[in-house]
Amino acid sequence: MSVQELARKLVQMCNDGRAEEAARELYADGIVSIEAQDFAGMPARMEGIKAVAEKGEWWSQNHDVHSFVATGPFVGHRDDQFAVKFDMDITPIGGERTRMSEVAIYTVRDGKIVQEEFLYQA
Repeated sequence: MSVQELARKLVQMCNDGRAEEAARELYADGIVSIEAQDFAGMPARMEGIKAVAEKGEWWSQNHDVHSFVATGPFVGHRDDQFAVKFDMDITPIGGERTRMSEVAIYTVRDGKIVQEEFLYQA
């Protein structure tokens, strides 16, 4: 599967509500996930499919998701990277409803995503 095919598949699966399934299918076992900052006692940088899956499960359990839209993918001059924009309408458990946007930059090697890095709107 080409990087563009993998990128389109990720966006489609996210928009179909299958983000966790996409991670299991499209991420390398040694995936590196980098958030903009530490949160909820979790480090900004996590390594390994198990750690990334646990982070995703924590996020799902601690937020009511009203909408989640992936836009893209966006590609550039590199043949091993793509970006996706995520727009979310969420309510953190015990918090106030909010809208947020982030961009994720993905790096691909040997047909699998080996790194995801999230950038938040300033």
